[in-house]
Amino acid sequence: MRALALAFLFAGGAALAFSGDVRIDQLPPEARQTLGLIEAGGPFPHARDGVVFNNREAQLPKQARGYYREYTVKTPGARDRGARRIIVGRGGERYYTQDHYRTFRRIIERASHDE
Repeated sequence: MRALALAFLFAGGAALAFSGDVRIDQLPPEARQTLGLIEAGGPFPHARDGVVFNNREAQLPKQARGYYREYTVKTPGARDRGARRIIVGRGGERYYTQDHYRTFRRIIERASHDE
């Protein structure tokens, strides 16, 4: 199953900067709060929450423009939006970056052996 997931990730033709999966319960509390806002449809604290993420860095699987949306994850102590984001694809896939798009972790409900 993991090989299939890896094949899917590389299908876009770009080297993806994934550092693995992260379970929701392993995310920082601010990221879990952002996921809750996404699921509720808002309201979002930042005007840019929900804008198109263009994937210019080509770190995520290649998709048509408009496929991905980005949401801010509050960074304690930051005076601006900070570096943390959640990216959501139209297919429901979710990714977390804590370093402003340099690396991504796919958000999963729980580890496959937990099912």
